[in-house]
Order: sequence, then structure tokens, then C-alpha cells
Amino acid sequence: MLLALAGFVSGASMRVSDPLLPTLAAEFGARIRDVAWVLTAFTAAYGLFQIIHGSLGDRFGKLRMIAIGLGLAAVAAAGCAVAASLPVLVLFRFLTGMTAGAVIPLSLAFIGDKVDYAGRQALLGRFIAGTLLGQSFGPLIGGVLSDTVGWRATFLLLGTAFLITGGLLAREGRLLGDRGGGRYAPPWQRYGVMLRSARARPVLATVGIEGFLFFGAFGFVGTYLKQRFGLSDTLAGLAVAGFGIGGLAYSLVVGRLVRRLGESGLVRGGGVTLLICFSALAAAPSAWLAAPFVVAMGFGFYMLHNTLQVRATEMAPEARGAAVSFFALSLFFGQAVGVFAYGWLGEHAGYAPGFAVTGVALLLLSLRFRARLIGLARHPA
Repeated sequence: MLLALAGFVSGASMRVSDPLLPTLAAEFGARIRDVAWVLTAFTAAYGLFQIIHGSLGDRFGKLRMIAIGLGLAAVAAAGCAVAASLPVLVLFRFLTGMTAGAVIPLSLAFIGDKVDYAGRQALLGRFIAGTLLGQSFGPLIGGVLSDTVGWRATFLLLGTAFLITGGLLAREGRLLGDRGGGRYAPPWQRYGVMLRSARARPVLATVGIEGFLFFGAFGFVGTYLKQRFGLSDTLAGLAVAGFGIGGLAYSLVVGRLVRRLGESGLVRGGGVTLLICFSALAAAPSAWLAAPFVVAMGFGFYMLHNTLQVRATEMAPEARGAAVSFFALSLFFGQAVGVFAYGWLGEHAGYAPGFAVTGVALLLLSLRFRARLIGLARHPA
């Protein structure tokens, strides 16, 4: 529950400044595209510093490093609240992303350390629910506080949440004796070993391609709905938020799905669901018919992605923190390249053809990974 709470706060911090851009532009007398660096700085740091957090967690204790990261994120959030200029705000948002980014990979790795493989899928699904809730409510929290108290209060509340959650996790880490072990190894050494591992390479490659395809396309769903159906920003945002609802629905039934379908069934089901959803989104004649498929898209995505996460916890059991961080880095890298590619494709060919191709590609990717899972089941060595 504490890790899910930390995931909520980390997820909320990722999205809390999304609705603040016009207010920040007016505050600092800047253009929206200049203020957007507040978002870019956080995301870039959140992804880039994954390579550091994992190895530190393996060496010094995963809960301990999450708690330290949250404590430092509280200081950075306080810096955002008192920033007197846009460059200072961008700097402190970068520092917030750098430190808050420790939560997700080290939480996944800690669960991998403490929970046997058979029960890991269901528990990871429930943990991810906290992050999804944070990402879903983050924009709402930021918008409401900015309208009622002022945008600076948004970051003060965030800093307080970081501090309290970090303190609770630090106490839990001491009670559990979470001290890590072994010597610190530079991330590039551990990553080199994993790149040579037949167990790790398929997982890393699959999640990188998944990030490219899914998040590259999904990043433009709101723009597509606005352009094609003339939706307002609010309605487009509500439609896109349906993805989080689908993910939460998955987290509620993940245990039953694992028992009924197994890993290979989840992967295949996720691929088929994503094919249907992206194809329907491209062909839907109205926004009201398109919106339910965005919800189902969240369900299908986590059928595939949560299985990949579970496999990531087994890539290198002796260095699980570094392994899951490498997994997260692959996802972020694929996402970054995908957004650029789909942005170009949308401008030159429209978004609908790209969505249709994405659905097919994700199905093929899931079937390829499913074949890999079946092969591992037959030949565990």
C-alpha cells in the first residue's frame, strides 16, 4: 500500500503541471511553447536517471533509495513553489523528475525481491493502479488548486506528499531491514551483461518497440479527436483519461485473468484488444463511438505491458533494481522516438492510417513475444 501511495504521488507529479501552462505563461510573461519546458524537463530527467536509480537500489536498499528520492523530490517541489523565474522553475522541475523517477522501477524491483513469481503479476497490477490513479488525478489536482489557491500551492502540496510518503517508506525500510548488498557496479557494466543475456534481450527489445508503437501513437489521440470531431480541450482530455480507467479496471481483475489465461493468454489478449481498439479509433464515425475504445485500450495495454514488467523482474535477479531500471529506460527511449516519428507521420499522412498500422504492429509484437514465452516454458534453461 505504501508503494502504491508512492506511485500515486510520483504519477501525480508527472501530470500535475499539465493544466498550468497558460497560468505560468501569464505569470512569467512567456509563450506557451517556452513554458512547455516545464513538462519536458521533468519527463527527460524522469527517464534519463533511471540508469542511476537501479544500481543504487541494489547496493543500498530499494526502499531506502525510494525514501531518499522522495525526500529530495520534496525539496525540489518546494523549490518549484518559490521559483521567481521560468528558468528556475524549469530547473526545479528537472530535479523533481530526477528524484521522483526512483519510485516506479525500484518498487517493481522490490516486489520482485519479496514476492514469488506466481503471485507477482497480480501484485504488480495492484501497485500500478496507484500510479495510474496519480496520473489520472494529477491534472485535476493541479487545475483545482491553481484556480482556487494559486499554482504555487500545487507544488507545496506535492512536496508535502513526497515528504510524508518518503518518511513512511523510510520507517518501513528500517523495519524490514532493507539494506541492499554487494558492491556498487556502474550501470553500464550491468547493462552490458544484460544486453548479452538471452533472457533479457527479448524483454528489452519488446518493451522498447512497445513504447515506440503504443505511446508514439497514443500521444496524438487527443489531437486526433480534436481535429476530426471538433472536441474542446476538456472533452478531448476526458476521452484520453479513459485510458487510465481501462488500466484501473485491469488492476481489479488481474488475479483472475492470470489464473484463467496465463501469461501467454494475457499477451495474446492484449495484442488482439489493441488491434481492435486502434482500428476502431481510426474508423469511428463519432467521438462518442471512439471514446469506449480508448478505455478498452488501457485494459489491453496493461494485459501486455504488465506481463512484460513481470518478466523484467526476472531478467537479472541478482541485480533486479538495475534490470527494471534498464527496462524503464528502454520504454522511455522507445516512447521518445515514437512521439517524434508519429508527429511527422500525422503531419504528412494523417493520424488515422498510423493508428491502423499501429494496431496491426502491436498484435504482431505481442504474438512474437508470446511465442518467446511458450519457448521459455518448454525449455526453461
